Amino acid sequence: MSLLRAEGVAKRFGATAALDGLDLEIAPGEFFALLGGSGSGKTTLLRLIAGFETPDAGRLLLEGRDLVPLPPHARPVAMMFQSYALFPHLSVFDNVAYGLRRAGVPREERRRRVAEALALVRLEGLERRRPHQLSGGQRQRVALARSLVVRPRLLLLDEPLAALDAGLREATGFELRALQRATGAGFVMVTHDQAEAMALADRIGVLERGRLVQVGPPAAVYERPATRFVAAFLGGANLLAGLVRADGGVDCAEAGCLLRPAAPVGRPAGAPVTLALRPERVRLRSGEAPADAVNAARGTVAEVAFRGELSTALVRLDGGATLRVSRPSAEGAPARGARVTLTWPAEALAVLAD
Repeated sequence: MSLLRAEGVAKRFGATAALDGLDLEIAPGEFFALLGGSGSGKTTLLRLIAGFETPDAGRLLLEGRDLVPLPPHARPVAMMFQSYALFPHLSVFDNVAYGLRRAGVPREERRRRVAEALALVRLEGLERRRPHQLSGGQRQRVALARSLVVRPRLLLLDEPLAALDAGLREATGFELRALQRATGAGFVMVTHDQAEAMALADRIGVLERGRLVQVGPPAAVYERPATRFVAAFLGGANLLAGLVRADGGVDCAEAGCLLRPAAPVGRPAGAPVTLALRPERVRLRSGEAPADAVNAARGTVAEVAFRGELSTALVRLDGGATLRVSRPSAEGAPARGARVTLTWPAEALAVLAD
């Protein structure tokens, strides 16, 4: 049985469809991340699951039980807000114990469970402090402990790392993943940070205008995007358009070369098709490409940007397209204006559905 099942969930705000017939299944103990642009519906879905909004249509089932008729406090679901929403006048202990007190948990059990939750997030000894006496990372851990102490079957996380400094985000992300494994609860995280989602989640779902356009393991969604939107949104893939040949290749005028993907194109000869190509799969070298080369194009380096471990070059191809090329900075950056040849393996080309 799935932990959470969304069936045909729809929600409108006036003339705007925030969610449009959304279907989704989340497995017990799964860490699931929702990605999408502003207004894609990802936070709306969290609020529907938590009970802060009511769907206009569809069902939300938690372990087979319909959540929609239940008020928020009666759902075995907790939500951690982006702002953390800690009570400034309460101590760390009382912030974490708040949900247990409202649920009528006896005092001694409250003490024990709060102590366990604070130990889980490594905040022992800070019970008497107020939120203003804590660092950003410590406040985030208090919010996590407050969510976990009620032992939810499902924890909803709205941009959980967004308020942290860049130096804390990676370390705290690993801690969040370890907490999820330790508790066994299902986690559903909304984030705009693609790298964060791919590093932490078992699966990711990409939302576009209230619809899930692709769901799968991070590597699969990244390497084989299904649509133009996913290809461009997740990692900024290069998009190349062309016409299918009878032999299965693709004539790409804007690249000035023949494209030959490893997977069948699945279109008749003469049909238009778009392929995605990740910047890090492109190899850059000097010298001419053979006249009959496939997946090899000539161009001129237009711009180069140093980004620490990686450098990105924009190469304007002879056919008119501009490709992003990422390579390790240690390999050296090409000079602006240099003539180069770009090559890529057949399996790096993903055929898009739209």
